Amino acid sequence: MPEESRLDKLKKLKELGIDPYPYTFLRTNDAASITHDYSKFEGKEVSVAGRAIRLRVMGGIYFADLLDGSGKIQLLARKDQLDELSIKILELADIGDILGAKGTVTKTKRGEISIDAKSIVMLSKSLSTLPEKFHGLKDTELRYRKRHLDLIMNPNVRSFFTARASILKYMRDFLDERGYTEFETPVLQHVYGGAFAKPFVTHYHALGTDAFLRISDELFLKRLIIGGFEKVYEVSKDFRNEDIDSTHNPEFTQIELYEAYKDYEDYMSLIEEMFSGMAHHVTGSKEVVYQDKKLDFSSKFKKIYWVDELKKKTGIDVSEFTEDQAKKIADEEKLATPIKNRLHVADALFDKYIKPELFQPTFIVDFPSYMCPLTKDKRGNNKLSERFEFYVAGFEEANSYSELTDPIEQRNKFSEQNSERTKGDAETPPTDYDFIDAIEYGMPPTAGLGISIDRISMILTNNTSIKEVIAFPAVRPEKKETQGI
Repeated sequence: MPEESRLDKLKKLKELGIDPYPYTFLRTNDAASITHDYSKFEGKEVSVAGRAIRLRVMGGIYFADLLDGSGKIQLLARKDQLDELSIKILELADIGDILGAKGTVTKTKRGEISIDAKSIVMLSKSLSTLPEKFHGLKDTELRYRKRHLDLIMNPNVRSFFTARASILKYMRDFLDERGYTEFETPVLQHVYGGAFAKPFVTHYHALGTDAFLRISDELFLKRLIIGGFEKVYEVSKDFRNEDIDSTHNPEFTQIELYEAYKDYEDYMSLIEEMFSGMAHHVTGSKEVVYQDKKLDFSSKFKKIYWVDELKKKTGIDVSEFTEDQAKKIADEEKLATPIKNRLHVADALFDKYIKPELFQPTFIVDFPSYMCPLTKDKRGNNKLSERFEFYVAGFEEANSYSELTDPIEQRNKFSEQNSERTKGDAETPPTDYDFIDAIEYGMPPTAGLGISIDRISMILTNNTSIKEVIAFPAVRPEKKETQGI
């Protein structure tokens, strides 16, 4: 709610004929351009604008620290050099107000670069008090809920989002330069698929049918490959109605790409080139410090064979798993799985024995075939599939397949999925018969790859939670936010 004292100041500004919310302001420079190249601006007239994060008066001089999108600069205004309206504005100003100023660039006796203001303009009267200066905004839940305040009080947080934007631009440029075409595919789908996950359900009133927010773009991007496009990608918001924690947000961003006449080995090479270049682009080095440890993106990445590595550590060959064995091992290993089938148990064994050791960039290669219904079997071993996951700092960053292109085998694998679904595996998607119809027209050999934007942004900004790099992560709503629903 607006504060009474600020509403009173707002009223007084209007009585003076001052518009506290003007339409525009001619700003010639931002704070960074002036402070980074003082010799160029010394003694020159400029106009600046920003949020007042500090206000004080000493003798006949008003001081204000203005924060704009580039940084902070000090404003000093001598009462005997200001017009009457500028003085009134400063007298009625509060911390949080957005001010504009025209003046000359100078330095104080202490050497602080400042604007010696000749006129002041009110650009937005703030009606609420910012959090207390010394304690700032520290509560993480409040920071995520009130991201606008977080960005004001903790301006260093802005760098996380500029880095994320840089990552996205780099990846788009990387793919565009290699001849990929960017697409947008449906967010609302009649049949969800392309991953194992619980969907969000909504309703098409115009069509009189339920729909799902997509859990993946895969099956639509593959339709484009079938239709004749040979290199496609999408920067997408996908949705999974599951956990919220430091590495999962129900609404997340990924890039999915597909290329005809390639396989998963080709995409391992692409990942090495992309991620080493991205690390250098964002941080200035191919060696990145994450949580006081060095990540090396400069050389070929380590490769671990999924089934062999687990067998070394446990003696268990998950490629030979039966459902009965899976249930027995789940009990023996005390694994927490949503359902005790071989897919979930194998996944839980991986999380327990292999995942904790994956810090350096690493490919986990050749999954059990029953875990990969959209993937070609390993050449020479139909118990394995040509799939890799790419891990950095213990987090899955990418997932890739040599895509299954045999329509008969695809139909059979979807049938196997359906049997798990009828047994109660809520994460198993339904069969997309329209996709089977599409693939029956012929799909060329194809490699597919999905890359998490949230997690690589977290790592390259040295954060431990993706909520730091998602501008508005999922949080439990306040009561006032749900009123009227």
